[in-house]
Amino acid sequence: MSSMPKVLIVDDEERFRTTLAKLLSVKGLEVKTAGGGREALEELARECYDVVLLDVKMPDMNGLEVLEEIKKTKNGVEVIMLTGHASVDVAVEIMRLGGYEYLLKPCPVDELMDKIDSAFERKKAREDRLRAKEISRPDPAS
Repeated sequence: MSSMPKVLIVDDEERFRTTLAKLLSVKGLEVKTAGGGREALEELARECYDVVLLDVKMPDMNGLEVLEEIKKTKNGVEVIMLTGHASVDVAVEIMRLGGYEYLLKPCPVDELMDKIDSAFERKKAREDRLRAKEISRPDPAS
């Protein structure tokens, strides 16, 4: 695993998506973008990502539906939800579905980088624990 997270930005607003991708790329992250939920799920089926930045409100699939699908198929990916509209109900649902964090747009890039870094650290720690379990488990073939 790389020392820098691989990030997928999912947002239906092209200008926001491309600007954020450029800002994060300058910070050294490997970044790709998707314009909607279905496109994001197709990209996640093709490539491995560490962190997904996911807009809550999108026309084809809302972010909660996409989050739920990601957690069913790619549970190891950390998802940070982004929204322009604060809502306690949405925040609770994000946490229930396994989202890592919920941030309001626009979010300062340094704050977003901190959240991406901490989500990536959480993912690496979980993978390390799983590897340690695999190593400590006796080999049934022996």
